[in-house]
Amino acid sequence: MTGVEGVPPRERAYGDGPLLLGVRHHGPGSARAVRAALEAARPQVVLIEGPSEADALIPLAADEDMRPPVALLAHAVDEPGRSAFWPLAEFSPEWVAIRWALEHQVPARFIDLPATHTLAWGKDEPSEPSEPSEPSEPVEATEPTETGTTVEALRVDPLAALAEAAGYDDPERWWEDVVEHRGTGGDVFAPFVVLGEAMGALREAYGTGGHDRDLVREAYMRLQMRAAQKEAGDGVAVVCGAWHVPALREKHTATADRALLKGLPKVRADMTWVPWTHRRLSRVSGYGAGIDSPGWYGHLFGAPDRPVERWMTKVAGLLREEDRIVSSAHVIEAVRLAETLAAMRGRPLPGLTETTDAVQAVMCEGSDVPLGLVHDRLVVGDVLGEVPEAAPAVPLQRDLARIQRKLRLKPEALERELELDLRKENDAGRSLLLHRLRLLRIEWGEPMASRGSTGTFRETWRLCWEPELSVRVAEAGVWGTTVLSAATAKAEADAVAAQSLADVTGLAERCLLAELPDALPVVMRALADRAALDADVGHLAQALPALVRSLRYGDVRATDTHALAEVAAGLAERVFVGLPPACAALDAEAAEEMRRHVDAVHGAVALLGETASEAHGDLRARWHSVLHVLCGRDTVPGVIRGRAVRLLLDDGELAQDDAARLMALVLSPGTAPADAAAWIEGFVGGGAGGGMLLVHDERLLGLVDAWLTGVPQEAFTDVLPLLRRTFSAYEPGVRRTLGELVRRGPGARTGATAAGSGIPGFATELAIERADAVLPVLRLLLGLDEADTSDGAGSTTGINDLAGVGR
Repeated sequence: MTGVEGVPPRERAYGDGPLLLGVRHHGPGSARAVRAALEAARPQVVLIEGPSEADALIPLAADEDMRPPVALLAHAVDEPGRSAFWPLAEFSPEWVAIRWALEHQVPARFIDLPATHTLAWGKDEPSEPSEPSEPSEPVEATEPTETGTTVEALRVDPLAALAEAAGYDDPERWWEDVVEHRGTGGDVFAPFVVLGEAMGALREAYGTGGHDRDLVREAYMRLQMRAAQKEAGDGVAVVCGAWHVPALREKHTATADRALLKGLPKVRADMTWVPWTHRRLSRVSGYGAGIDSPGWYGHLFGAPDRPVERWMTKVAGLLREEDRIVSSAHVIEAVRLAETLAAMRGRPLPGLTETTDAVQAVMCEGSDVPLGLVHDRLVVGDVLGEVPEAAPAVPLQRDLARIQRKLRLKPEALERELELDLRKENDAGRSLLLHRLRLLRIEWGEPMASRGSTGTFRETWRLCWEPELSVRVAEAGVWGTTVLSAATAKAEADAVAAQSLADVTGLAERCLLAELPDALPVVMRALADRAALDADVGHLAQALPALVRSLRYGDVRATDTHALAEVAAGLAERVFVGLPPACAALDAEAAEEMRRHVDAVHGAVALLGETASEAHGDLRARWHSVLHVLCGRDTVPGVIRGRAVRLLLDDGELAQDDAARLMALVLSPGTAPADAAAWIEGFVGGGAGGGMLLVHDERLLGLVDAWLTGVPQEAFTDVLPLLRRTFSAYEPGVRRTLGELVRRGPGARTGATAAGSGIPGFATELAIERADAVLPVLRLLLGLDEADTSDGAGSTTGINDLAGVGR
């Protein structure tokens, strides 16, 4: 077969030296063109833009367990957190070139600057956490991510410049029209020639686009090309970003190129393959060399024919899974509409814009909600790649993979919820793994509140595996070779480095959740030391609930928490001693914070009293004594005194009459209105169920009502905001009942008058007929016959008989 110029394709491919195939990274059109060009040129060596240390990893691409998207991960040996990614999808031209070389047994090599230099470039620059981004490539490129370093901003977007020159306002639409919708027939090398000329014109206008590091990278690539030419002659094909093609075609001496590489910084680096996701290939994730629609591009690359029809079928399947009514007629009409829109807009074939508009109009009935689902699940996608076990990995990664297989907990890119029952062995193992990973800052799972259960044997997690977690695993490898040993070492180090008592108590809780018995003694010593040195009662009160929560896990996880109980009991005693003086002379904000501490300590003591040793005596009785002290001190803010009275009343340590007497004293004319209002807030506010207390205790309601009506006019505006905040927290039904009781006045809820007082919803006497209507339903529920119950003596007798049978 000959080309348009009458020259065989292979000879024409190498007419000017190496075959330079300039591509758009992650472009399915470029990937198809690269495959066609390699088939026509049949090179003896394939050179690919990528870190040169990764050559040894290329054969793994042929492994049957390797499934893109994947990424080359490089990290500094001495600083694992400094890392870089080179993502590759199934439709990436580089991946296609690698697979073609392996299938045809042709040597393939990476020719970009080694990662040992790439990672060292940003080492001394100011750092700030950032999403993966493109450090130096102004075109859509598969470039490294320097995690935690400041990277240069993109100053030139060649695709946008070319699209604007062609009269397009959207670079993606221009690329689809000129590349993605172009077939592979005809001259297979023409697209690369044209694109290379366009990039040459752009580089003449913009130079390096503001990225001087490109000059160093291109010098290294030219040296690698010369070495390959000495080995294979002219049979060398180079797959690289189109932006680099003009620079690689230029004539430079080897001496000049080596001079540019002299003195580059270095770090020791390791490389491996890691799974990647479509979501991380998208621009919205922060990846600078990404694409807007990886799922759509994957579909275009993988569809053998009729891509629009196949795409609409996928969309219909997704919407049906979400219980939306989508028929075959919808699919047919959506395809027709997409084709019509493409014709009206002068496009060769329907692109993503046309298909999206058609889906919204036909299948989504104009709604953006299901369209957002289609964009998230299909246009972007949640595909997670896989790498073979033979890929190099740190020992911690291998142990993690082993545990994941054992527990049948496979990493997935799609976010999902996981319900665990800790009474089951496998679920308990999953819980331990997730908690240990959180200690290592590997945030694979995020704990959530369990729905429908408050027991400690239930846990709910939100799981989502992100590619960056591979970096976290490599970074955590410095702590140990297994998940257990690494989590233990990390917890011990965190205990020593902790600055506050709250940090250590939180760490103790996490150690119990992660079942780290070897780390717990170290954490307990640090906890005791911090507690002994910390004299702030607020800090002690804040730390106590976390410790007591930790004690609850001993029942489910069979963990010995005796040492923790001793520390918690000692902490509680220090709180008891220091709390009354700490509550004196506080302003409103500090008083409210201390009131929250009192609530927290009260709940903690209720749980701790059952587990404390005999050496500490009855902690609950001593706590009640502290509350009695708080009730009677005038120097204690009203909100704290009111809450202390309420807590004692709820625990049965204070009689109703005594509580009413204390309220009457506080609401007497001699008390400042603002202090009285604060006392009321502490007693019946803060979500303490005070509304129902007032509903069922007429005396307390009457005291509040009488005080409120007697507040002087000049003080009323000062106390009103506080009272409004207190009573607005009640449920609507409680507020409505309180209003009705106040409207009717004192004595309205006495037993003598309740039946005939006209209470809304209550009649003056029983409705016998309505009561009789209940009997058939009760018999049906209890499975009884007519003869089993009623003797015909009336509904009350029948109901009583039914109740007896039910018992």
